[in-house]
Amino acid sequence: MTTQTLPTENKKGGFFANFKFPSAYTILFLLIAFVAVLTWIVPAGQYDRAMNEELGREVPVTGTYQAVEGNPQGVIDVLLAPIDGFYDHNSYEAAAIDVSLFILIIGGFLGLVTKTGAIDAGIERVTARLEGREELMIPILMALFAAGGTVYGMAEESLPFYTLLVPVMMAARFDPLVAAATVLLGAGIGVLGSTINPFATVIAANASGIPFTDGIMLRIAMLVIGWGICVAYVMRYAKMVQADPSKSIVYDKYEENKAHFLGNQTGEQLEFTGTRKLILTIFGGSFAVMIYGVSVAGWWMAEISAMFLAATILVGLVARMSEEEFTTSFIDGARDLLGVALIIGIARGIVVVMDRGMITDTILFSAEQMVTGLSSVVFINVMFFLEVLLSFLVPSTSGLAVLTMPIMAPLADFAGVGRDLVITAYQSASGLVNLITPTSAVVMGGLAIARVPYVRWLKWVMPLIGILTVFCIVVLSIGALI
Repeated sequence: MTTQTLPTENKKGGFFANFKFPSAYTILFLLIAFVAVLTWIVPAGQYDRAMNEELGREVPVTGTYQAVEGNPQGVIDVLLAPIDGFYDHNSYEAAAIDVSLFILIIGGFLGLVTKTGAIDAGIERVTARLEGREELMIPILMALFAAGGTVYGMAEESLPFYTLLVPVMMAARFDPLVAAATVLLGAGIGVLGSTINPFATVIAANASGIPFTDGIMLRIAMLVIGWGICVAYVMRYAKMVQADPSKSIVYDKYEENKAHFLGNQTGEQLEFTGTRKLILTIFGGSFAVMIYGVSVAGWWMAEISAMFLAATILVGLVARMSEEEFTTSFIDGARDLLGVALIIGIARGIVVVMDRGMITDTILFSAEQMVTGLSSVVFINVMFFLEVLLSFLVPSTSGLAVLTMPIMAPLADFAGVGRDLVITAYQSASGLVNLITPTSAVVMGGLAIARVPYVRWLKWVMPLIGILTVFCIVVLSIGALI
């Protein structure tokens, strides 16, 4: 007599051993549906808006919240949300279609440069020179990304660096997660500790009616200490993976990732010709021009996309590619990032449903009621956690500042807390949440480029999020007492 087992049972892993977590697309669609359900439950409401000339935007007016007729979102609205998410301009940030087109052009640019062999030849030289000291790349690069975050709120413009760094980190015997964490946590801790970031600190200060330099020393301390915490966390994991690749949380995808990111490399060292050196110079110079354009010249998605298109043409000319080889390489590169471009629009659809369902201001009004009349330390920590909640719903740092600061900042006066500390609480919460929120195009897009499943990212980063949360609470509490 033989013993039978149920088909769904696995002796090694148990009942859920064969369970496969849904993709980012499914997760985002489920979130859109969930928010749509909330529009049937949460009462609709709205603040009056007034134009703020300094910001150039309309901001909510304190004390004007009123109930309005609801606009519950149905099945058709849920299906339309990802489409409308590409075009919606009401979330205080660029339309997703602009970011998605930027991603496709970047994909084409990277595909063309990769075809020339310049990146592979450059990676071989870098890894050879850093042999035995590869981990030094992590603090140096995270410092550079943190500088971008604190100075100008580096976000969507960080996406090209994922494709650039994953092959470098894999060649150094790390894994794609190390590359993703270097970019995402580096830029993210910079935004969390924003100092002169015009899209967070400056907008929030203007909306609060104070100079943006108020409270800057506390934010610098948060930036430096937070950077140290993140670097230590990433380097500990990187060294572990380097010593034992099976410790990687994406080890099961090792061969697949190796073929995808290092597929053009052979056992023989590529010749680092003058043409390849020139192409790498154009490659690096393009990112330098992008950073200058965003931080100084006021560029955004259209201008950045045009610049990379020009760089693509220049690389094709330097490499002496035929017209057919040029267009084929560009299209193949864009195709590799098509899934990323789609994710960005779907993620934006969550905010579209929430705004059209008229529940955003209701949630904000509930937050206003919760913080009224609290002591200074309790007030600032409740404010922090409210901003954490609101950051999931409004992932844009500038959008959250415009939405919440005109209401929250004046409440600080009654709690005996400086308005600058409210700004610090807001940007800390926003920076923290934007390391994990699925409504962020940067999080979902960056992880998709690095081929790191979102759920595995959450599993890996949540202990760090806990550490940073405690860190923020301590710093804010000290700020409220001094």
